[in-house]
Amino acid sequence: MKKINKTFAIILTAVLFTSCSKWLDVQPNSQIKDSELFKDESGFKEALAGVYTILTGEPLYGKELTYGMMGVLSHEWVTYPTAYDDDGNYNYTGTLSQNRIEGVWSNMYKALSNTNNILGNIDGKKVFKGDNYNIIKGEALALRGFIHFDLLRCFGTSYTINASQPAIPYVTQYTAQQTSQYKVNEVVNRILEDLLAAKELLKVDPVFTGKKVTEFDDNGYLINRQLHLNYYAVQGLLARIYLYMGDYAKARECAQAVINSGKFSFSTQANYINGTDLSGAPEHLFALQITNLNQYAINYLSEEGTTVFSLNSATLLSYYENNTDDYRYLYLFENGTSINTDKRYVLKYSESASTDAYYQNKMPVLKLAEIYYILAECDYHDGTDVLKDFNPVRKARGVAQMTTAPADFRSVMTNEYRKEFIGEGQLFYYYKRWNMAAIRGSDKDLVGLKAYIFPLPASEYEAANRVTNR
Repeated sequence: MKKINKTFAIILTAVLFTSCSKWLDVQPNSQIKDSELFKDESGFKEALAGVYTILTGEPLYGKELTYGMMGVLSHEWVTYPTAYDDDGNYNYTGTLSQNRIEGVWSNMYKALSNTNNILGNIDGKKVFKGDNYNIIKGEALALRGFIHFDLLRCFGTSYTINASQPAIPYVTQYTAQQTSQYKVNEVVNRILEDLLAAKELLKVDPVFTGKKVTEFDDNGYLINRQLHLNYYAVQGLLARIYLYMGDYAKARECAQAVINSGKFSFSTQANYINGTDLSGAPEHLFALQITNLNQYAINYLSEEGTTVFSLNSATLLSYYENNTDDYRYLYLFENGTSINTDKRYVLKYSESASTDAYYQNKMPVLKLAEIYYILAECDYHDGTDVLKDFNPVRKARGVAQMTTAPADFRSVMTNEYRKEFIGEGQLFYYYKRWNMAAIRGSDKDLVGLKAYIFPLPASEYEAANRVTNR
């Protein structure tokens, strides 16, 4: 994967923020402003950048859907702000918990609204250079599928538990009108329709074709496709969704396509040691670039912060099964000082020691380790060798490779998810996919409490004809 150089980092920052100010001026049903925004190719690029920017906010992947609310719900942390006490007890009726859930719902649907605005205007416009029509439309369709899937993972019953349970609206129009509420399986079918269409369009993606792109080509627009929903990110999302559905054959096919591409590699020990690559940049199939990510890390994940999520020494060591050679244990946590001596703070989102923008400000959303774990799940289901897909991740993390298949596959896989995805929001979804009543760190019955399904915001019942999603 080609790295962004310093010059392009400046260009990207300018596009994401100066252009987003124009995008944010667009109001629903404002045809004049829409016509201004979409009169040329740059407007479509700006609108797409605006959708990504919404996703980087604290209510979503900048905090709550990664290390914040999701980290508390999966009981990754030993200590966390008291404002999250209701979340830790799965009491979704508390005001602060309701506000966070409402923030997820409203911001995700805001992103969807503006994604649909792009899709509603893109066809028939003769303003695109090269392959940009296919790429921009492909990304927009992929975003629509991706956002709906994470909404479904938050607000829907698990597919394998009750696929006919009403869940969420699947919004495909830029309109103020209410969209019907769909069942879980209906939402999944629409997600797959969008992602499969996106995959076809993105067959011109440079990450797939191997076309060399420089900063002088279209101002470097197609450099570093990991920061966009690129062709292989869509393949990885499809693998994630097919696994969620229990379609192991299709999950394997999509995951294997990512591995066979050779486009992604694990971070090196050297880059862990020197602090260059804390979030695992070459491993990202898709990441969000969050300009103030380091400040978030200071505020919420460091000793300097006032509302902090952290571990203690004993719990951290137990997470990594007393293996002090594990690179993640060795290099991705910082010891506290003074009265915080026993506390351990995750460093994944702290500032890189490198000045190379390729390693900076990246929040992983989908990465290589998950693809191997998807394949291991498929292996286990099919009764084939799981070691060939467990061991590449273990080797990359400095952990001894397994020589015999684990006697308790589910326990081992759970441990692997906990070690690999701490602070990334994936552990809660893993627990939900397996409908685990009991999880480490909590004495609650998550199934009995319906903890895996966020209640729809009260405003949805007031403004639309909704039925319970739980």
